[in-house]
Amino acid sequence: MKKKLLSLALAAMMTLSLAACGGGATSTPAASSTPAASSGAAAATGVKVGVSMPTQSLQRWNQDGSNMEAELKAAGYEVDLQYAGDNDIPTQVNQLENMITGGCKVLVVAAIDGGSLTEVLKTAKDANIPVISYDRLIMNSDAVSYYATFDNYKVGQFQGNYIKDALDLDNQAGPFNIELVTGAPDDNNVNFFFGGAMDVLQPYIDSGKLVVPSGQTSKAQCATPNWSTEESQKRMENLITSNGYGPSATKLDAVLCSNDSTANGVTNALLGAGYTADNMPIVTGQDCDKPSVKNMLAGTQSMSIFKDTRTLASQVVEMVDCILQGKEVPVNDTKTYDNGTGVIPSFLCDPVICTQDNYKELLIDSGYYAEADLA
Repeated sequence: MKKKLLSLALAAMMTLSLAACGGGATSTPAASSTPAASSGAAAATGVKVGVSMPTQSLQRWNQDGSNMEAELKAAGYEVDLQYAGDNDIPTQVNQLENMITGGCKVLVVAAIDGGSLTEVLKTAKDANIPVISYDRLIMNSDAVSYYATFDNYKVGQFQGNYIKDALDLDNQAGPFNIELVTGAPDDNNVNFFFGGAMDVLQPYIDSGKLVVPSGQTSKAQCATPNWSTEESQKRMENLITSNGYGPSATKLDAVLCSNDSTANGVTNALLGAGYTADNMPIVTGQDCDKPSVKNMLAGTQSMSIFKDTRTLASQVVEMVDCILQGKEVPVNDTKTYDNGTGVIPSFLCDPVICTQDNYKELLIDSGYYAEADLA
């Protein structure tokens, strides 16, 4: 089985080639209101780019912000990087207002709530400031010029297929017990994470080979406000109590967790109920946060999805360059992501499955982490 999972992980690995402006990928013209420049260096010199991140309470957003800032500064841009407290929407709105009036020529925005920025981004559009929606699609705003993210449907598929293969659902009789945990209901990405996973798992639930003893199978029932570790732990503790899960009680075979923050809460609850690495259910995750990688190495989390934020940051810098030079902006998806005002031209980077078997190659050898980070 270990070899099978390693094969799946390695098969999923894809190398992303960043396209030059207007080449190597499907492209769309930059906004006509955007000023052109004669070269990338000239475009960057003295130009301010606003970067709005939702929170510093999760490791991944700290990494996204710092990677973005470093990439933009290396390209010669002035960067206004702001974190919106602990997912505080009014703070994010206020920070964006300041970026707009403070001379930013492009905004890169990871929204707390995909539907909360409509009014403030009208101001950006009126000021001819292009907006790149970062990782989370901003909804119901025609101010959004482009979307940069990972293939989030594929993330969910990878998680669902990992569970399918680890339980050998196509060959084993079952039934197997599973519980489902996804993220913030106001994060549009949940539709893709949860949808991709359930497209894999739902046929087995329908056939009775997979059973959800709690009966909680809808996105709303499985949601975790703000992707909170504490909230997912609380919910998992309630599920353990109400369904009698335990190492010597009702068997729990797997927990689908859409990201590492929720997986950490689930793992904490399972450890508190007496589970160990020897009898831990399959637990999925996403982001390869340090605590979750440590849990993988300890045998208490089965896998995570590696989304190299350096790759995404590099792609966004490429997009910013092209916008400011008045060139075509590289995108590779013009069909999937409709934010309510139309389909947003998007660039999707490839996620990769990470397990005990390939974490060193993905995370250490690539320089993403040092060995000491995971000690």
